[in-house]
Amino acid sequence: MPKFAFSVRVEQSIDDAIETLKSTLMNHHLGIVSDVNVAGIVKNKLGGDMPAYRILGACNPKMAKTMIDALPEAGALLPCTIVARETEGGTAFDFMDPVTVLGIAGNSVMDQVATEAAEKLKAVAADLS
Repeated sequence: MPKFAFSVRVEQSIDDAIETLKSTLMNHHLGIVSDVNVAGIVKNKLGGDMPAYRILGACNPKMAKTMIDALPEAGALLPCTIVARETEGGTAFDFMDPVTVLGIAGNSVMDQVATEAAEKLKAVAADLS
């Protein structure tokens, strides 16, 4: 597994797994603010098929505002990305590691928020597994 992500697999269809993810995120004060259906885009634009693959943007508005207040360009690194991808017999979730990704900013406020976000996302992953 790359250093910028951590993963968990659930034995649910991708649609059911995403619903479970959404409710689990809410328990940790996070929500989905974007949902990109990559497989649908590939089908529509390229006529190709691939297993279900969605890029979900998770966010906590308070944490996002703290980071943007500290460094306005931080919006380019938001939100925390979670990939939902169809696997044989279930769904894999690949979570962006905020500490690794946001660490590139070299900003102490962002580092603090990244640590908090990582704790929340790792708790979500633990709840899902």
